Amino acid sequence: MKCEDAGQVCDKNQYKEASFWEKLKLKVHLLYCRTCREYTKKNDKLSIVFKKSNLKIMSLHDKKNLKEQIRQEITK
Repeated sequence: MKCEDAGQVCDKNQYKEASFWEKLKLKVHLLYCRTCREYTKKNDKLSIVFKKSNLKIMSLHDKKNLKEQIRQEITK
């Protein structure tokens, strides 16, 4: 597995989208590739931080309303 592929599988694994075989190939790759191991560790830490942060996103409805309010203010 190339490092580029390992990075993609690592990202997929973060979102629970990697297949069993992809995970297995990634684990083998991580045994001998220090760079990808570090990338995976940092990726895992980042995922944990985002989960703990309890981020909120604006709903699509609220975004549309805000856009409309901005348009109205600009056209005054």
